[in-house]
Amino acid sequence: MYENLTYETHDGVVTITLNRPQVYHALSSALLQEIKQAIDEAGADNSVRVVVLTATGDKAFCSGADLKSGMTSGMSLGTSLRQYYNPAILAIRNLPKPVLCRLNGLAAGAGCSLALACDMVIAADTAYLCQIFINIGLMPDAGSTFFLPRLIGTQRAFEIASTGRKVYAPEAAQIGLIHKAIPAADLDLSVAEMVEYYRNAPTAAIGAMKQVLNQSLNADLSQMLELEAEGQDVLAKTFDAGEGIMAFLQKRKANYRGK
Repeated sequence: MYENLTYETHDGVVTITLNRPQVYHALSSALLQEIKQAIDEAGADNSVRVVVLTATGDKAFCSGADLKSGMTSGMSLGTSLRQYYNPAILAIRNLPKPVLCRLNGLAAGAGCSLALACDMVIAADTAYLCQIFINIGLMPDAGSTFFLPRLIGTQRAFEIASTGRKVYAPEAAQIGLIHKAIPAADLDLSVAEMVEYYRNAPTAAIGAMKQVLNQSLNADLSQMLELEAEGQDVLAKTFDAGEGIMAFLQKRKANYRGK
């Protein structure tokens, strides 16, 4: 079904693994379409509680656009972004389930954007992120101009984007660009711990939270208060909310079903 990535489902967890190691998982049109398809498939499966996005090997998560694939042949860069990149990024941000990035290696250019589109990035301390667009006379795309200033502020965003320097995972975690930097040998264990938490969390509440947080920096307080009120009305009718309240009153651990 998928030629450029693997899609594995196990016990409520979907792992999407980029699999073009010969080009450091560079983003071709086919891979981008498959990423969107895989995210959509995870969204349509009610048994899925959390998604992990990663890549094979330990050298690269994603090296950015595959400039050698000819994906932009006869097509403007803007059209390529609109047709292939942007739908994949929006699919991740709009998925009403948590998406964790297991950052196993370099994330460059649009590959950096792909990582930052995830809800949480857990990285090997040997991994790094790099906005390499400046090296070919272009500006960041695939969402980096949105994610960077929101995560680290406008001055740091400008410096990292305009210099194209490598930001290794320990620094990235320190400045808030990613969630956590972990010794490479412990990366899988750390990701597994977060996956286990989200696999047992109230998924509907996580999805609603993600949707509202996506809007928080573009809305005023009164708008956010209304979004909160609307969201709570919906969530109050879910099984998980009822179970959570009952568990609290009974002083026991809640058994959430993601419904």
